[in-house]
Amino acid sequence: MTEHAKFQPWLDWLDPRYDQTLERLKGWSAINSGTGNIDGLADMSAAILPAFAELEAETRVLDLPDGEAVSPNGDIVPVRYGKVLHFSKRPQAPVRALLCIHYDTVFGPDSAFQSPRLIDEGTLNGPGVADAKGGILTILNALTALERSPFASGIGWDVILNPDEETGSAGSAPILAEHARAADFGMIFEPALADGTLAGARKGSGNFSIRIKGKAAHAGREFYAGRSAMVAAAHCVTALDALNGKTGDATFNIGKIEGGGPVNVVPDTAIVRFNVRVASHDERHRAEASIAAIIDQLNSMDGITADLHGRFGRAPKEMAGKTKALFEWVRDIGNDLNLDIAWKATGGCCDGNNLAEAGLPNIDTLGVRGGLIHSDQEFVKLDSLIERAKLSALILMKAGAGELPASFLKTEI
Repeated sequence: MTEHAKFQPWLDWLDPRYDQTLERLKGWSAINSGTGNIDGLADMSAAILPAFAELEAETRVLDLPDGEAVSPNGDIVPVRYGKVLHFSKRPQAPVRALLCIHYDTVFGPDSAFQSPRLIDEGTLNGPGVADAKGGILTILNALTALERSPFASGIGWDVILNPDEETGSAGSAPILAEHARAADFGMIFEPALADGTLAGARKGSGNFSIRIKGKAAHAGREFYAGRSAMVAAAHCVTALDALNGKTGDATFNIGKIEGGGPVNVVPDTAIVRFNVRVASHDERHRAEASIAAIIDQLNSMDGITADLHGRFGRAPKEMAGKTKALFEWVRDIGNDLNLDIAWKATGGCCDGNNLAEAGLPNIDTLGVRGGLIHSDQEFVKLDSLIERAKLSALILMKAGAGELPASFLKTEI
């Protein structure tokens, strides 16, 4: 028997699950679970829980505290989140894996994109089919194969399915960090590219809002008594945009400017919303210092006050050290399945950034192969439904068989 052959019966066991997996994916895609759709998220969790009951794991449904956001009129308002689903088995095993993915999508209940359709016999289009309901099913299938194998006793696992990843995981980040600190390696089931390429290094990301207050006045009678928050916002936007190209590879994207009202009133409120992407921790610190300097400049303007809301929710994930070693180990495992595992850097980010910040080496695109995510052209390649489940099942079985490099084990740190 070859080294790989001892795992083959449990990989082969996955093949007949294709039809069930496809039907589940179609049904789950038709459930609207946009991040802000609390009822839809509840419907989605109600579909996931009975499917995962097959694993006979300890199951918890966790409430998240409300977050906060800046409303269009400048008020701080609460933000509700859905619930985190946590499944756990054998926490005392010698090796512990953390498997994560989100069950929210970017498509709200008012989106025209609500249901799946077959583009051809090998491609399914639909909300969340790749990002990331296909990833949830990849986790389920991989773990069902592991649990039937004789290698399960050697590995414990936690699954975290969160409801807020598409808006930055602000609510679920502490839970992700807590479990990351207890695991030996992490597996995130964001979609791979259509050709199977994985995301390697990822930029960090922060979403920010600057609230600007001025003084309202009649534009005709008392124009000079007013202090325009919109003019101050224009200075702010210009200053932020000027940071591009001056802070390493950091990018500053102004996404929205809100404020003002009737054109015969000097506006007293404006909000500038922007995103910052950074390739390193040094760039993050430099960006934070530059933003703080802009806030100081705004507050030095006559009659203007400004404050900053938001933060870097995701630190950069660099391709180095144990993270690089994990990719190389998984690449070798892919060879056993005749899969060419390659990766490349991306400006995008995900919960893999959160796990990396907590010190956990992880691969964050182990989900299905697909593309055009965050658009109504989102698709999944159907031959990847079982293909990627086999890859993750083999990773888990090899780890359970004692083949995870010792350097990853917490006891070795």
